[in-house]
Amino acid sequence: MPPPFLGTAVAGSGELTAAVDAYGDVVDLRASPAGPALIENPHGRQAAGTVAADTGIVPRVSVGGGPALPLWAADSVEQRYLPGTNVVRTLARFGRVEVAVTVAAAGRELAVEIEASGGDAVPSVGVAVEDGVRCRRQGHPGQPDLLCRVGRDVRDAAGAATEGVGQVIRTAAAEDRRWLDRARPLGADAPAWAVAMYGRSLLVLRALTDRETGAVAAGARDGWAYVWPRDAATAAIAFATAGYPGEAELATRFLLGAGLEQAARFHGDGSPVPGRAAQGDAIGWTAVAAEAAGLIGSAKHAAKILSQSDPVPWRNRADYWEGEPGNYLGNAIASGAPWVVPPMRWTTHGGLVRRVGDSDSGLDSAAAWAVRPFARPELYPQVRRTLVRLLAEGTQYGVTPGESWHGGEDPWMAPTAWSAWAFASLASSPSSPDPAADRRHALALLADLRRAATPAGALPERVGARTGVPASTTPLAWPHAFAVLAVRELWP
Repeated sequence: MPPPFLGTAVAGSGELTAAVDAYGDVVDLRASPAGPALIENPHGRQAAGTVAADTGIVPRVSVGGGPALPLWAADSVEQRYLPGTNVVRTLARFGRVEVAVTVAAAGRELAVEIEASGGDAVPSVGVAVEDGVRCRRQGHPGQPDLLCRVGRDVRDAAGAATEGVGQVIRTAAAEDRRWLDRARPLGADAPAWAVAMYGRSLLVLRALTDRETGAVAAGARDGWAYVWPRDAATAAIAFATAGYPGEAELATRFLLGAGLEQAARFHGDGSPVPGRAAQGDAIGWTAVAAEAAGLIGSAKHAAKILSQSDPVPWRNRADYWEGEPGNYLGNAIASGAPWVVPPMRWTTHGGLVRRVGDSDSGLDSAAAWAVRPFARPELYPQVRRTLVRLLAEGTQYGVTPGESWHGGEDPWMAPTAWSAWAFASLASSPSSPDPAADRRHALALLADLRRAATPAGALPERVGARTGVPASTTPLAWPHAFAVLAVRELWP
């Protein structure tokens, strides 16, 4: 299990957004997915395990007159979403005592329902949130439910109580299910696990996309609750592919209105986040999203509109590894313009390396982008060889971004998912020398994703190479968007 105060599930529908850790604690809260934090929980302290025990909203239970214990002290803990919803249910057992915590967000209201059964147990809840959030305990002795609202007290202008905790949970569940019912279904032969991954991924994207502005937050966590163009663009493409044109258009319009040349990431209001310069793939990803959303006729035309130079600038910029500027494969593929260097300068032993002319830079999983969404058929043989080798070098939980990845051995879910999408697309390509093998590779990578997912189906940014335990932001929008695209490619 991951440590307390590291989110493993997200509740909400594009307004009030809450991250819930594996122990039922609300550890991140925002009035909108990419808005300011309403719970002080810095990611540095999360990683170090030094978060104060009273941070956020923490359910506890006293058993047999003993001290009030948090759920991370339980004998066992399980976590699931209510089917077809972003309502999070955590069940903890202290001997014979069971404690169930349900968290839901509807509109600007957050509901936390706490139920204890099976013995002499007294549940309670601690609340430590920022100004601007008003919380009120409801329920009765033995069930200290909590209702919180952003912006004003949990009583309306007439002084009457707002909706009760149970009603907020029912409203959130009903709205999520109606929204998910609008999705374009997978093919009739899609297995149950693929349908489940598809639905959960769409619901994660719903929770992390501002329903008013279209700002797609990478994750509900300090340091990740920003809009990265590549992440948000992939979400827009996934929305369009899954039958949500309104969401695709809104997410893309946000990107079109952002100053892509000003920064690598943006606040929910569209202002740039300082500290990281614009990266070389932002224009290309946004251009493809604009085409998918039907806002601009072609990605090539969109790239010309977005770029102030010709070709689209990609040289001497950081790539998705977010390190030093350079001339990188992913940025070159995403540029949308003909390569200005011969493809063989990216090739070693038949695969595509990260830095042009540098065979020591190692094979790069961004080669997959040359299949989807930036189709370059002349590179398909090199892409296939690159991804086959990286898959062979991977773990049972997926692959790292590339052979020279400096971030340790932990597999990352976005490269795993985009590689699955590429193989699924290669399998349907008329030029594929072995479509069955390509499909097997896609399925193997999706199996890795399933092993890396939490029991509730959330995909982390990365997991432990040997444990599969989430080691960073969970869920992350980017791998969920690629998962949508991969399963739709396999079961159209």
